[in-house]
Amino acid sequence: MRKIYIFLIIAMVACVGCEFQLKPNDANDGDDKICLHRYDRIQSLFLTTGDYSALQQMNLEYPQETRTLIEDVLKLGKVNDRDINNKFLNFYQDTVLQSLINEVEQQYANVEDLDKELQKSFDKLLKMLPVLTVPNIYTQIGALDQSIVVGNNSIGISLDKYLGKDYPLYLKYYPESQRKQMTRNMIVPDCLVFYILSSYPIPEEGKSQLTTDLHIGKIQWIVNRIMGKRVFSTRFTALVAKYMKHHPGMAMDKLLSVERLP
Repeated sequence: MRKIYIFLIIAMVACVGCEFQLKPNDANDGDDKICLHRYDRIQSLFLTTGDYSALQQMNLEYPQETRTLIEDVLKLGKVNDRDINNKFLNFYQDTVLQSLINEVEQQYANVEDLDKELQKSFDKLLKMLPVLTVPNIYTQIGALDQSIVVGNNSIGISLDKYLGKDYPLYLKYYPESQRKQMTRNMIVPDCLVFYILSSYPIPEEGKSQLTTDLHIGKIQWIVNRIMGKRVFSTRFTALVAKYMKHHPGMAMDKLLSVERLP
């Protein structure tokens, strides 16, 4: 059974050179290079023009991404439902969603910077936590619900949730504390956090808000270390930093398994 983890940035706030690749299944075979697949471009083509060839490309070359988007993110039905293609197309005809598609196309016309930062950051992550494997990372356009989708060794980035803290539509619906996280420079840290969290979930046994906050704090501290700066700054990341000063040689997987920090 597949496991899909859909993450909202607001949950995190509360707790605390392959720019255009058409065939994701051909990439990363036999190598460990991160490549950001532009699923959003083909998605955008279909949703703005109704181009049937784009729909075919989505279904044939990005079957897992399309299924996850339709079934798990948008919850429109099953990909094999008789009228699902029309339902999918009609859903995005909303003027707000069309404006999001247009804004994503403009802001993310070039993602070379994200490609490079993802490669560099995941190289460091896999050295810290070698049990993890190189994920397939792709971009999509959601409906302002989910930010990051993780499942089946894939990471889906909803670019519509990273249009900048001053994007007019965000000003209407999101508080400033949340909008600060909805920026381009948060994409890579969020990918790292949620990918680690999918493999090292919050312990169910003895689960409490403190347990949750501490576990997220550990992951965020690891991501801060990977990024080389304090992307996340909470009392729990500070607690982890203090703990690690006294345990400098501790492996990251060991840290994630520690139940309590003194």
